[in-house]
Amino acid sequence: MIKLKRVYDPAASADGPRFLVERLWPRGVKKNALQLEAWLKDVAPSAGLRQWFGHDPGKWREFRQRYFRELGEKPEAIESIVEAAKHGGVTLLYSSHDTEHNNAVALKEYVERKLGKKRVSRKPAA
Repeated sequence: MIKLKRVYDPAASADGPRFLVERLWPRGVKKNALQLEAWLKDVAPSAGLRQWFGHDPGKWREFRQRYFRELGEKPEAIESIVEAAKHGGVTLLYSSHDTEHNNAVALKEYVERKLGKKRVSRKPAA
C-alpha cells in the first residue's frame, strides 16, 4: 500500500519506508529532522513541467499525462518505491498545500498501475 503525507506532518511507525518525492527540499524542514528512506529527486516532475503546472487544478489532467510520460522515460527512478511497496506499506512525502493536485498523488497512481501490471504479468499463461 502506498500512502501520501505532507512533509510537515509527523512521522508514524505505520508509514513504512518514507520517500521524499520533490525536486526541491521543502522550506522550513531541517534535513536531519525528516525521517527518510531516500530523497528521490529524479521521480519529481521536471522543473519546466512543475512551473507550467503551478498547482493549477485546471491543468491537472494534462499535468498527469505529461508527468507519466516523463516517468516512462526513466523507469529506474521509481524502482526503489516499487521494490519497497512489494514488501509492505510505503509513504510518499510531498510539500504541496494542495493535497489532491500534486506530483505525489500522480506518482502514487503511476506506481500502483505499474505494480498492478507486474502482478498481472506474473500469472501463468492459460
